[in-house]
Amino acid sequence: MKFRVLIVEDDDGIFVAQAPSLPGCVSQGKTRDEAIRNIKEAIAGFVESLRAHGEPRPCSVIEEVVEVAIEDGRPSSL
Repeated sequence: MKFRVLIVEDDDGIFVAQAPSLPGCVSQGKTRDEAIRNIKEAIAGFVESLRAHGEPRPCSVIEEVVEVAIEDGRPSSL
């Protein structure tokens, strides 16, 4: 399954990763790579806990990055 993960670097230089589709599923690491490894482990545990408690599994995410030309502070016509 694929999950959307947000990673931000906090004021102390620690990378914090969270999976928005899994409320409360957050991890961190000293590097971005470590944060990614840790959030993968956290997601696996979270999904396993859902399964163990008979809760529905979240849907997999398909995400695209789109580019939008901005002129004069307004999006261009679509």
